[in-house]
Amino acid sequence: MSASEGMSQLFEYELELLSKQSDIDLNDMLGQSVTVLLKTDIPAAQGGKDRFFNGLVSRFSYVGTQDRYHLYQATLRPWFWNLTRTSNCRIFQEMTVPDIVAEVLRKNGFSDFEFSLSSGRYRTWRYCVQYRETDFNFICRLLEQEGIYFYFHHQENQHFLAMTDSVSSHNSVGAIPFFPPQENVRREGEFISKWYVASEVCPGKFVTDDFNYETPSTELEARLDQAESHAAADGEIYDYPGEYSKPNEGEAYAQIRLQELQTPHIVAEATSNCLRVSVGELFNLENFPRKDQNQEYLITSASYQIKSDAYISGSGSTGENLYSCQFSCIDRTRQYRAPRLTPKPVVQGPQTAFVVGRKGEEIDTDKLGRVKVQFHWDREGKMDEHSSCWVRVSQNWAGKKWGGVFLPRIGQEVIVDFLEGDPDRPIITGRVYNGENVPPYALPANKTQSGIKSRSTKQGSEDNFNELRFEDKKGEEEVYFHAEKDFNRMVENDDTLNVEHDQTRTIHNDREVTIEEGNDTLKIEKGKRDITISEGDDILLVSQGDHTITIGSGNQDVTIATNQDVSIGQNQDVSIGQKCTMSVGSSLVIEAGTKIEIKVGASSIKIEPAKVTIKSPQIAISADGKLDVKSPMTTVTGDGILTLKGGLTKIN
Repeated sequence: MSASEGMSQLFEYELELLSKQSDIDLNDMLGQSVTVLLKTDIPAAQGGKDRFFNGLVSRFSYVGTQDRYHLYQATLRPWFWNLTRTSNCRIFQEMTVPDIVAEVLRKNGFSDFEFSLSSGRYRTWRYCVQYRETDFNFICRLLEQEGIYFYFHHQENQHFLAMTDSVSSHNSVGAIPFFPPQENVRREGEFISKWYVASEVCPGKFVTDDFNYETPSTELEARLDQAESHAAADGEIYDYPGEYSKPNEGEAYAQIRLQELQTPHIVAEATSNCLRVSVGELFNLENFPRKDQNQEYLITSASYQIKSDAYISGSGSTGENLYSCQFSCIDRTRQYRAPRLTPKPVVQGPQTAFVVGRKGEEIDTDKLGRVKVQFHWDREGKMDEHSSCWVRVSQNWAGKKWGGVFLPRIGQEVIVDFLEGDPDRPIITGRVYNGENVPPYALPANKTQSGIKSRSTKQGSEDNFNELRFEDKKGEEEVYFHAEKDFNRMVENDDTLNVEHDQTRTIHNDREVTIEEGNDTLKIEKGKRDITISEGDDILLVSQGDHTITIGSGNQDVTIATNQDVSIGQNQDVSIGQKCTMSVGSSLVIEAGTKIEIKVGASSIKIEPAKVTIKSPQIAISADGKLDVKSPMTTVTGDGILTLKGGLTKIN
């Protein structure tokens, strides 16, 4: 048997098997649990321990015959290897990496695993996507990112997956002495025969950074400087984005990344016959001539060559060692971190998805205008508010309490891009129509129309909308605006409207115009102005100031079907350039509180409560019939001549 295993690696055991049976069904062997037992002849009291190699048959082949036997080959791998044969696209939310890993393993039917982790260190991932990758790769890249590594414990008929992040969780197999090989000397017991140690230059600084749009002013840069004590040890590695959102998370990742980069700084390689050697175990090196090497180490990888003496003894002893092991290890005081070898999937361009949300809602958003979506590849989502994280929506402007806002609504199809192709960082960059959600204007018939048409919510129909539409058809150009209910306009300075032809306004209810300060001017340079009130009143109220009507050229006609009441609080002046004609069909009453005076040149008639005075250079009173002048007392005085003349004159 040849075998290899390593930290955060799948072990692989290649077995050559001899059998007298020639017709073993190959398929029957696949998936079977096989255990190879190496028994030690060292008493347990002296540290002796049998060694188990357990795995599942992942490949089984018939390769021919060897002497009187049929030769088979079997490849054993851990049950964890089966996850390289399953892939998925799915979303995990509000979970830590250990929780995600445990869920994936259990959903695949596996329970032979255990965590031994530092308490309270792992962040909760709001949103973590497995995208077009095997379950094995998905688990590995998450463990690598968080600084968790794994190895396997073997027992009879079983092996366990152990996941840890600290050297303190490893068991010790005790001391293994060093004895160099000596010619013609066969040494008993377990020992290390070869020891090789090397040191290499590694970075001494790690800097990472990220950006959290929810707290954009927060400084997230994290750095760690722990250079080794040798020349050229201060190299700096800078990485962005670090995939975190809080400063303390960045500090933790900076430490993990630098430990990962410095893990291979000093590595020892050894050859041994010790059955206790196993990846993930600690041991103490003893008896090495270089004293600084005699310390405790963590085994990080190993390969084994094992031969069974059963067949060999049947054909004569060869004198070969039946078991040998080559392994690598590091100082146990140096925290091991597995290298990040598993690539994170990159989304190769934008995708589309449907907007989803809470039941009963048509628009489901948060204070940042984000929405939730369900991707077409998501088989586990229920088309509800749990289908994704909140996803930002690109707008045409995005200022501080100013900009553009058009929120995608539930059921609409949107274009989703991913920052740096990261499936964990979706962002909505556009919207598209489809066979069910068609454009508001029938196409291609209305291909010259463009615009914005909304839908009233909730429970709005095709008849409930706001719309701004442009018609660009030559000769029929139009800008159309429709407000489903109110249209409110605010102009903080000037408002200018220039209509080159006609303007028509139809108001189905009330109209109110308020000019708080300033003037209202209506100027008709040519034409006329008609105001028609079919039913109702026309009221002009000037609370303070004058009311002036000026007709520069032309007439004013006022026609009143019934009555006219004019009430003037103080004075009224009427100036007529030519003549004034007043025609009253029935009666005319002119009433004044103190006097009425009519003047023409030097002539006047003054009417006062107590008397009427008629004054003129000449007064002519003519009656076609009878003239009666009557009063209690009458005085007729002529300063010059008084003439009374008539056909008959009576004086009584």
